Formats: sequence, structure tokens, C-alpha cells
Amino acid sequence: MTEIIAENPVKHSRMDDAQGLVYGSFMAAFGIVILTHLGLVTGQTAGLAVLISYATGWSFGPVFFAINLPFYYLGWKRIGPAFVVKSFIAVALLSVLSGILPTYLSFGNLHPAVGAVLFGFACGSALLALFRHGASLGGIGVLAVWLQDKTGFRAGWTQLAFDVVVFALALMLRDVETVAWSFLGAVVVNLVIAMNHRRDRYIAT
Repeated sequence: MTEIIAENPVKHSRMDDAQGLVYGSFMAAFGIVILTHLGLVTGQTAGLAVLISYATGWSFGPVFFAINLPFYYLGWKRIGPAFVVKSFIAVALLSVLSGILPTYLSFGNLHPAVGAVLFGFACGSALLALFRHGASLGGIGVLAVWLQDKTGFRAGWTQLAFDVVVFALALMLRDVETVAWSFLGAVVVNLVIAMNHRRDRYIAT
């Protein structure tokens, strides 16, 4: 099949960005509701917030919002104000929605394997939407890029090392089977992003 590429791709309008941020934040919140309903964990900044929530009993939303605050400065310096503003909005929406959705959403019978895959699909699509509209949900990626610029240490290795620590901590709070299902969810998230976040195929910016 011949791939069609537009000669003059049209940039996203403000309305495009707005719906992308709302969609991404809502789907991410849906994924977090599934994750926390099953007692699973995940990687990156959201994973750390989930672990703190489990350990302290605090709500995920406020914890996630607070954890991301220090990274906005790095994002402003490294990527620019537009990225920081959009990311701040997305994080704020996710923080609020993750607290509201459980009031209107419940699960009767959800197997951890199915829940982990649903979480991965939901959060993977959410992150794709946010990436394509110039936003993000986590500060670790920004920190990883900043460290790479300063020290030459690969951003991917920083993110991987952080995830290893998060899952190691998860073993202190959750049983091995739960962490294993959690790992499945994290793999699905990364596969969705790796297979679909392609600048050479996605022509709108």
C-alpha cells in the first residue's frame, strides 16, 4: 500500500489542541482509575504518585499534581513555555478527573490481566494525544532530556532506571503477582507509544 504524505501539513489549531488535551487527560484518568481499582502500579511520575498514594492513603490526584511541580522549570528552560502551559493543564485535568471519575465509574468483575491491558491501551492513547499536541503528563521525561543535555547520559536510560526503582519499591507494597500484572500494563503503554509515535508518519504538528 502506498503511503500518502501531505505536501503542506496543517498545524493544529487552538481548538485542536484543546480537544487533544481534554481527550488525553480523560483517557489517562480512566486508565488510572482502572490501575488503582486493581491495586496495580506503573512507571514514570504517575507510578511514583500511585505508590505514595498506596503508602499514605492520600488521593492520587493531589500527589501527582505536587510531584510534577518541580519539573515545570526544567520544561520551560529545555522545551519552552507552550509545552509547560499545555502540560500543566493536562496534569491539572488528570489530577481532578482521577478524583471525580470513581464516583461515576465502577467495575463488577475485572481480571488483572484484562485491566492491565486496558490501562495500557487507555494511557498509551492518552499520551499519544498529548505528545501530538505538544504536552506531556510526567516530569521524569523532561528531567531525562535535561540530564542528557548536561551530562550526555542517555534520556532513555534515565527513564528506565527510574522505572526500575519504582517497581522495586512496588515489591515492598504489593505482592509479586500484582507487580507482574503491573509490568504487563507498563509494557503495553510503551508498545502503544513506540509503535504509533512516529514523526515521519504523523504529518500534523
